[in-house]
Amino acid sequence: MSPRDLYPTRDATEARLIYRTEDPTVWGSPGYGPLTAEQLDGHERDGFTSIEQLLEPAELADAQAELERLVHDDTLEGDERVVRERASNEVRSVFDVHRLSKFFAELVRDERIVGAARQILGSEVYVHQSRVNSKPGFGGAPFEWHSDFETWHAEDGMPRMRAVSLSLALTENFHFNGSLMIMPGSHRTFVSCVGETPEDNYKSSLKQQEAGVPDQMSVRLLADRHGIHQFTGPAGSAIWFDSNCMHGSNGNITPFPRSNLFIVFNSVDNALVEPYAASSPRPEYLGSRDWEVLR
Repeated sequence: MSPRDLYPTRDATEARLIYRTEDPTVWGSPGYGPLTAEQLDGHERDGFTSIEQLLEPAELADAQAELERLVHDDTLEGDERVVRERASNEVRSVFDVHRLSKFFAELVRDERIVGAARQILGSEVYVHQSRVNSKPGFGGAPFEWHSDFETWHAEDGMPRMRAVSLSLALTENFHFNGSLMIMPGSHRTFVSCVGETPEDNYKSSLKQQEAGVPDQMSVRLLADRHGIHQFTGPAGSAIWFDSNCMHGSNGNITPFPRSNLFIVFNSVDNALVEPYAASSPRPEYLGSRDWEVLR
């Protein structure tokens, strides 16, 4: 039996704004991880924390080489964990990278990373999802405005907003090549979406999301209230952001590709239950039900 649904979605004909009153943004405290008190205060206020340089040059070079290996790995041809662009057939995302790659498996366990996740969530953590997102030059498609938590709640059965994501730049993120946009403070408002979840929705939503997309009026209201912050930075920089941040990114028509490593950490005290608005859970590589604590 699923816990009480604090964030009902995809169950009405009109969108609703539900204010976050029971779930903190920062569950831990200074001194219990690599983030400072100032960084944690900013994370609580804005819903995200930027890290100027998370990886050293040698580590970054290894991560970039591993990205190239995964994107061109012939053994993954036809694997559903590899998602391709609709128009060009170039790789858009590779999921489950912490299982596909020994290098990324070790990286997610680095104390600079897992330690910050534990600190923000105030508990032991596991990897809910991992992937590399690639926006090739001359045609990388956009990611529409959305809250990750809405999908994880509706289709994976994540009960509470006790998850945090890390986006680590593996190439330079310019303001013109489809870099991440976030509405600061939007994590305090859950946008309940309209429409039922189609069967096997993930098969199409990974290329272009339609179910679970917030309505334009709600997006406009949040943008008017909070504004939009665009995350740019050199390769090796990173951003931690709350599971309920309203975010998205433009397409990339420039010659400069944009690739990021994306890791979602969930609290072991927030383990998945039955989906709240879908007939069955998504596959393991999208919403892990292996709650092994990261050591």
